[in-house]
Amino acid sequence: MSAHHTSATDPLPGRDESYWMATSPTTDLPPLSADTETDVVVIGAGIAGLSTAWELARTGLHVVVLEADRIAAGVTGHTTAKVSALHGLVYDRLLSTRGEQAARLYARSQVGAVERIATVSAELKVDCAWERRPAYTYTTRPENRSVLRAEADAARAAGLDAHYVEETGLPFEVAAAVRAEGQAQFHPRAYLLALAEDVRARGGVIHERTRATGLHEGSPCRVTTEAGHTVTAQDVVVATHYPVFDRALLFARLSPRRELVVAAPLPAGQDPAGMYLTEDYGKRSVRTAPYGDGGRLLIVTGESFTPGEGDPAAGFARLDAWMGAHFSVGATAYRWAAQDNDVSDTVPMIGRYHPGARHTYVATGFGGWGMSGGVLAGQLLTRLLHGEEPPWTALYDPRRLWSAVREAPALLKQQADVARHFVGDRIGTAHVDSVAEIAPGTGAVVRLDGSRCAVYRDASGSAHAVSARCTHLGCLVAFNQAETAWECPCHGSRFAPDGSVLQGPATRPLAPRDVPKE
Repeated sequence: MSAHHTSATDPLPGRDESYWMATSPTTDLPPLSADTETDVVVIGAGIAGLSTAWELARTGLHVVVLEADRIAAGVTGHTTAKVSALHGLVYDRLLSTRGEQAARLYARSQVGAVERIATVSAELKVDCAWERRPAYTYTTRPENRSVLRAEADAARAAGLDAHYVEETGLPFEVAAAVRAEGQAQFHPRAYLLALAEDVRARGGVIHERTRATGLHEGSPCRVTTEAGHTVTAQDVVVATHYPVFDRALLFARLSPRRELVVAAPLPAGQDPAGMYLTEDYGKRSVRTAPYGDGGRLLIVTGESFTPGEGDPAAGFARLDAWMGAHFSVGATAYRWAAQDNDVSDTVPMIGRYHPGARHTYVATGFGGWGMSGGVLAGQLLTRLLHGEEPPWTALYDPRRLWSAVREAPALLKQQADVARHFVGDRIGTAHVDSVAEIAPGTGAVVRLDGSRCAVYRDASGSAHAVSARCTHLGCLVAFNQAETAWECPCHGSRFAPDGSVLQGPATRPLAPRDVPKE
């Protein structure tokens, strides 16, 4: 194996940028500058939003897309980009909680999404490094063999071409694995930029740097933006990853988590020839991508943590060390982080926004499987807007009835975590006693004039202060030094050191605060 390793005290490994962002063109689409009208407004331009816009545009509807930053540059631009219907251990769980029919519908809809990307990329002639690969869920622990056998049986019964195996292409032994044939991997931004271009060719309009801040439901609906402009539309799709408007208490059912990613060159002859996932070691996900002149880039994801908690720098070091210990890689080339939302009953929420919704829809809760989930959302929402209901509509319906037995433990944990931060962070002591204690390149919450402020000291030594209260629901933020961001541990909102919103559900920046002279 490689001697390559990083300790928690070393500089962070690799270039601080997503490989997908580094290897695709930037975009510069104009922000919305005046009120407008359309058939459908889609809020969010990741894979769910752009897939929905494209599917709708193909049916002849006029679509306006509003993106708070740049298209395909948020969660989708920082994914691992596996396109698979094998989602960890989902099928045995669905079998026990929802029954055989639900498991079959889940498999059928997810496989359909995988094949949809294959069809669309061929139709649009997109060079998105589309590669068919088997997907594996594996364990290195012999005591977990029965769990993997059960998942293989459940996945196969649901309709996947899946089998229980004990050998893989990994350069180390595994105890057991589920192998699913016919899955794929690709370059997500290359695919989505082509999709966006085709949306515009079909008459659709995409606005970047246009943050939606208000939603009035009616007939028609109205969406207002941070700049004060209004889009009037018959229907609205909220595809912002974590919904920026909570019309159905969806926040109570979503748990945000962040995961770290490292990537390094790997000789082509040592490609493990598959996509791999294990919950061992605190989760490890492995895939490769074309890299350089005939080589491969090994992409390893893991070290999950709640935004605003944990130690990302130490997590990057552990992940990098694991990669170097298990694969003969070169020097780490890239590092980045991704964010996902888990639903308390493990199934994404795609459909009408809430019980009273007539013209508003949502897509969220992909649980780390947003590539197939986002494409599925585009297909499902388009059919719903045209009055059709695919067989899996009820499975993904955000209005589905909660099962006390199925969801209670996850719901209680999520709400307990939120309450702990909402109350506990306020009655606890400040993270540091004074601004003077904050070193360059770091941040901390400090009490200034009786209120808690989030203070960041830049590399030059200047201190910058903003309110420490998240503008979403008021939890206190914490500083992520590895990514230079303030993060809310309650619902995953993220802010730049100057308080500007990096990631929702927050739509308003952290208010600036004065820093006392030192």
